[in-house]
Amino acid sequence: MSRLWLLALALLPLWGAAAETADAWQALREGRAVLLMRHAMAPGTGDPANFRLGQCETQRNLNAQGRAEARRWGELLASQGIEQPRLLSSRWCRALDTASGMQRGPVQPLAALDSFFGRPEDGAEQTAELIRSINALPAGEPLVLVSHQVNITALTGIFPASGEGLILPLPLRPQVQPLARVPAP
Repeated sequence: MSRLWLLALALLPLWGAAAETADAWQALREGRAVLLMRHAMAPGTGDPANFRLGQCETQRNLNAQGRAEARRWGELLASQGIEQPRLLSSRWCRALDTASGMQRGPVQPLAALDSFFGRPEDGAEQTAELIRSINALPAGEPLVLVSHQVNITALTGIFPASGEGLILPLPLRPQVQPLARVPAP
């Protein structure tokens, strides 16, 4: 077998993955999929003991890397033809700041995307509410959701890195498998 054939065989899985990723982005553009992402880099775990919703100074927040990741997500979305998606976010400041840092339009808070890290007993009901809320939205426009690791893991079984996104088929369902995983840009 020639070296060219060996190289082609070795690259075949990459071509397949690239085609799947392109199909996932197309589904997102057409409103047949949703981008669910973990907020960008905010050092630490959980929230401080004095955490207060709506008071960013009491929360774990994006660092410079996280703000840059959010900006690059906006650039990536634009490069994929997604200029003005519907942006829904957890009410935690690090998630809101990720969504607004993309500079792709207004951000709407959605409680079903809030972290339940400190209340794992709420996870099953909150995940079911997220599925109901997203599936009730009108179809057809690109949709970007910014949430937290614990929420994404409950929905998909995947432990995403900070700033990582999953393109998920619609309608959402429990233990949904992603069409593509997109690392933090």
